[in-house]
Amino acid sequence: MPVLCPDPETALVNLAVNARDAMESEGTVTIRLCCDARMPSIRGHGPGTGDFVAVSLSDTGIGIAPDDLERIFEPFFTTKDVGKGTGLGLSQVFGFAKQSGGDVDVESVVGKGSTFTLYLPQAESTVPGEPRPTGQQEAIDGEGRCVLVVEDNISVGQFATQLLEDLGYGTAWVTSAEEALDRLGSDGDGFDIVFSDVVMPGMGGIELAKRLARDLPAMPVVLASGYSHVLAQEGAEGLELLRKPYSASQLSAALQRRIAWANERNG
Repeated sequence: MPVLCPDPETALVNLAVNARDAMESEGTVTIRLCCDARMPSIRGHGPGTGDFVAVSLSDTGIGIAPDDLERIFEPFFTTKDVGKGTGLGLSQVFGFAKQSGGDVDVESVVGKGSTFTLYLPQAESTVPGEPRPTGQQEAIDGEGRCVLVVEDNISVGQFATQLLEDLGYGTAWVTSAEEALDRLGSDGDGFDIVFSDVVMPGMGGIELAKRLARDLPAMPVVLASGYSHVLAQEGAEGLELLRKPYSASQLSAALQRRIAWANERNG
């Protein structure tokens, strides 16, 4: 029985939420699964080699305008009304698919609906109880460490905490840098690492990281942003920066790197 590698749950949830929102008050979502599929040429990229699992989600919603089809996978692009979407869902799906060695395709007719097809490399199933390869196990194992998530956007905060919990981390979530400093207190007791957005009302993530470097130098920090100019700004040197959209494996790797860096630095 073929399996998917690594874990597509978050991508499928994002596609399902997108389909739901496209149908407004009512409609139908149809999910299809095809194993041993071939990945076609998508957006000018050549076809994939080897076998893929193709998961398609079709909706009977409003469809997507042709001009928007070229941009729907861009971070923070959304056709939804203000306050009804972050523009991260489809870009997360795209980032996950590409990072996994696959891709995502879309077909849409305005007024009739859309079909998103997620192509992921097909892997051979493993014997139950068989240990995973070392690299893969490390990439998804939080070892019970606790992450303080700092994110002012409710949808993104919920997504980040769920992703971290799926990776094996404990989480606490606050919506501002000021609240994060209060939760950490004078010794950061109970937290192993801070994962913060960069752009927030009041104190931003880079300033928060600098404050922690001064007051809690043993506390590792990972920052995330979808704005490349923010990540490149003066004062971000030496920080662990994660670009949105990020996959589960990218997030895990960033956390592991920073924890290892802090352990080495603190002896």
